[in-house]
Amino acid sequence: MGHGGDVINELTADHREIDSLFTKIQALPTGDPQRRKLADTLTMELVRHAVAEEEHLYPAVRRYVDDGDDIADKEISEHSEVERMLKELEDLQPDDGRFDTLMAELKRSVTAHMTGEESELFPVLAESCSGERLQQLGEFIRRAKETAPTRPHPAAPDTPPLNKLLAPGLGMVDRVRDALTGRGKE
Repeated sequence: MGHGGDVINELTADHREIDSLFTKIQALPTGDPQRRKLADTLTMELVRHAVAEEEHLYPAVRRYVDDGDDIADKEISEHSEVERMLKELEDLQPDDGRFDTLMAELKRSVTAHMTGEESELFPVLAESCSGERLQQLGEFIRRAKETAPTRPHPAAPDTPPLNKLLAPGLGMVDRVRDALTGRGKE
């Protein structure tokens, strides 16, 4: 995921990509092994997206948006719940009944989160930041996704400065594991 443009366009494009992955998973029959591969791709995209938001978007929300601390805390809490679900999903095969149940729960949570960002958070951020700052944040988000972890790490810090220090190292380890196992390759 690296789409270009300001932070709002970048993250909205990510949201459409995530929606598309959910649609592809749902289109396949229960138990289809391809669902596991798509779930891995979805996990990778969601984790990178969340880490980038936690490193750059939410600190900007705290700084520029009225009541930004409360908004950022709510968003990070939602990320934590999604990450918990992704960690649980990681060990499930598509023929396990819990796979479909958890996937449905994950889709509801992620869709609600993305809808809230697009309808509430992004408009107030656009009003609070200059176009130049939004462009800069978009670039920061793209760079963060390049080094972000690709697997859920629910115990990892999700606020600066520790998240910015640890995420690239976790990301490197995850990418090595992905390369060795072929995870994320279609």
